[in-house]
Amino acid sequence: MSPGISISQITTVTQSFADDLDAYRAAGADGIGIWEMKLEDDSLDRFRASGLRAATVVPEVPSILPLPLMEGPVDPEARVEAICGSISRLAPFEPPCLLFLTGPGDDRPAILEGIGAIGEEGARSGVRVALEPIQREFAHLWTVVSSLDEAAALVDESGADVGLMYDTWHLWREPLEQIERHRERIYGVHLADWREPARSTNDRVLPGEGTIEFGPILEALRWDGLFDLEIFSDAELAGSLWQEDPQELAARGVERMREVLSTASA
Repeated sequence: MSPGISISQITTVTQSFADDLDAYRAAGADGIGIWEMKLEDDSLDRFRASGLRAATVVPEVPSILPLPLMEGPVDPEARVEAICGSISRLAPFEPPCLLFLTGPGDDRPAILEGIGAIGEEGARSGVRVALEPIQREFAHLWTVVSSLDEAAALVDESGADVGLMYDTWHLWREPLEQIERHRERIYGVHLADWREPARSTNDRVLPGEGTIEFGPILEALRWDGLFDLEIFSDAELAGSLWQEDPQELAARGVERMREVLSTASA
């Protein structure tokens, strides 16, 4: 059985939820990584009728501490409350997990308290939640953890029932031994490739079109869930994937994902 492939909705950021469903299904994807910011009144009904499965979902307010590059509440308590509301709102889509970030900063008590509250809401709503570490070059914009080891230690310190998110673009340079250590705690997998040089935090390329060697990573993961294509880009940069037609990008993305996954499993 071939690995399941999904597309995270940020990849086709300019499209509506309904258009994403149509594009991903036409591209041959098995699932959709839902971004709450795209939800409309009829999205759940459309999703259920599409035949696609939910991959990792992303809340509209994605971090405990404020993010320099995204709007949202300043107060960590208000942000955690928003994330908890997103968990219950996204639960009917039956996602494998909902991811969140710490955000950058030195308010460790707020981070630990927030992780605990998010874990509790996940348990109440029947939705697994996962902390995502962000790669070191741009960590100051997003997080206080940049590896599976660091994220796991923070979760352990909080005492919360929270898993981990693995994203190749963020963690491809981290030791593979960390995947071995924490494999059972990984609730979701994002795939994207690294452009060299990466010109900003939003400058990804499709798997197989950058510098990442996916084979060893995929072998270490032994992932049997949906592999979720997540492309952040910047339409103002030359060669940006967000300049492409979204439907064509979805089709090309699924094709590249299949190539990378088939090579790794050969």
